[in-house]
Amino acid sequence: MNGNRKLAGLYDLIPPQNLRFSGIGEWNRARILVKGRHVEHWLNGFKTVEYERGTQMWRALVDHSKYTVWPSFGERPKGRILLQDHGNRVSFRTIKIRELK
Repeated sequence: MNGNRKLAGLYDLIPPQNLRFSGIGEWNRARILVKGRHVEHWLNGFKTVEYERGTQMWRALVDHSKYTVWPSFGERPKGRILLQDHGNRVSFRTIKIRELK
């Protein structure tokens, strides 16, 4: 594992950079922006991950991950949101999904 399973990264694909974590027991503010195939992950006002879905680089990342078994993983224009944890206590609040014009 190369750090690609951490907060504010793209799970199992891209490790976060520029991480500013508020700490356990504190609220963190996350944002994911998607415009076409371009995606950015932000945590507490700092960009942590940026990528283009559907590119040769994207497909190479997927091919070397656990997601390789799903054809066209992450390339559909619409899908579901997944919130996960790994057995620890976790809380979410004020989750908003909106289309930006």
